[in-house]
Amino acid sequence: MSPATVHHEIHRRGANAPTASLFVAGIVLAIVGLGTFVALAMGDDPGRAWRLFLINFLFFTGVAQGAIVFAATQKITKGVWAGPIIRFAEAAALFLPVSVVCFLVLFLGKHHLFPWIEHPTPLRGNWLTVPWVFWRDLAALLALMVTSVAFVYHDLKPDVAELRDHVTGWKRALYDRIAGDYVGSPEQLQAVERRINWLAPLLCLLYAYLFSLLGFDLIMSLAPYWMSNLFGAFFFMGAFLTGLTMLGLMSVFWRWKLDMGAVIGREQLHDLGKLVFAFSIFWAYLMYSQLLVIWYGNLREETSFVFLRLWGDWRPIAILVGLMIFLIPFWGLIWVKAKINRVTFTTFLAISFVGVWLERYLLVQPSLTEAGPMFGAPEIAISLGFLGLFLLAYGLFARTFPMVSPRLLAKAELTGHH
Repeated sequence: MSPATVHHEIHRRGANAPTASLFVAGIVLAIVGLGTFVALAMGDDPGRAWRLFLINFLFFTGVAQGAIVFAATQKITKGVWAGPIIRFAEAAALFLPVSVVCFLVLFLGKHHLFPWIEHPTPLRGNWLTVPWVFWRDLAALLALMVTSVAFVYHDLKPDVAELRDHVTGWKRALYDRIAGDYVGSPEQLQAVERRINWLAPLLCLLYAYLFSLLGFDLIMSLAPYWMSNLFGAFFFMGAFLTGLTMLGLMSVFWRWKLDMGAVIGREQLHDLGKLVFAFSIFWAYLMYSQLLVIWYGNLREETSFVFLRLWGDWRPIAILVGLMIFLIPFWGLIWVKAKINRVTFTTFLAISFVGVWLERYLLVQPSLTEAGPMFGAPEIAISLGFLGLFLLAYGLFARTFPMVSPRLLAKAELTGHH
């Protein structure tokens, strides 16, 4: 086939992406997870259910938001190499409304999660009170959701306008509504690019500030007398790393599903591999920077949080977290061949992805339970349930909107980034 024919076929497939596997997996996993959560929350150990709910809420919200922030960074840096895969990151936007609903549900179990409710912390004043924490965190999530959706909406607009003649029915009506009178004139394209160019840095700034706030309120407050000024950056950069790993895994998935081997090649996998490699090192740097200050300070209220996780029953989990997020990806992705081979690329990204989940588990659980680590059917089922919700939201986006951007793909090819 000629290049023009290949591109037309890719655009057609991108506008009608096969999503049955995402929906089936998402529905099955969500039902299993919801059933397990309800049974556990109404059973003998509701605290375990709510702790797992909090861990997975934090983790999957970070996955979705981190992926969209990656897309924003590419707009800021003019990273045309990501053109063929950027929609795979933006598709996570539909999980953000789900995340807001999960946050509302989370506060139904507040008495099982926040020790400062039953034992107020005078040192924190009114900062740690239920209304203040709830409303500021809800406002943070809503601000991130609205800005993210606006960013993705404007990036979709030119592609929806170009592809609306290739779709029918409800999708055509939706595309017409989004595109409006957009016909692709230079003036209209410039207007769209201007909106994207101010929304992207705004989103990055909001992400850094508001995700730090969420980390302080929903993790650090579980040990009310412990504090680390670096914890906010540690939390949101870990979430950004999961966004990168999710994007890498989805790039391999859609490369196969949409038969995009001609446009998603060595460069995309290599660059994503380098980013995961770099941010794995940065995660280790932030971890060490916190530990160094706490170690030298040697204050009981600071060192207790660290000692509880690095010694005793939790130590094997801490070692596993260090291996899965830093050491294994570092020595695995340091090689070019490991980054461009789909099997090794997928393997190391999956290890990092699960490693960050374990890190979130390690941050939350020891503060709320005197028992050691517990890994059983509830941990697996509830986590898979959240994964199911994520796949459902992601699949709904892929079913509704084009998963390939003709204009961004053309930019990448024009500069040789394919």
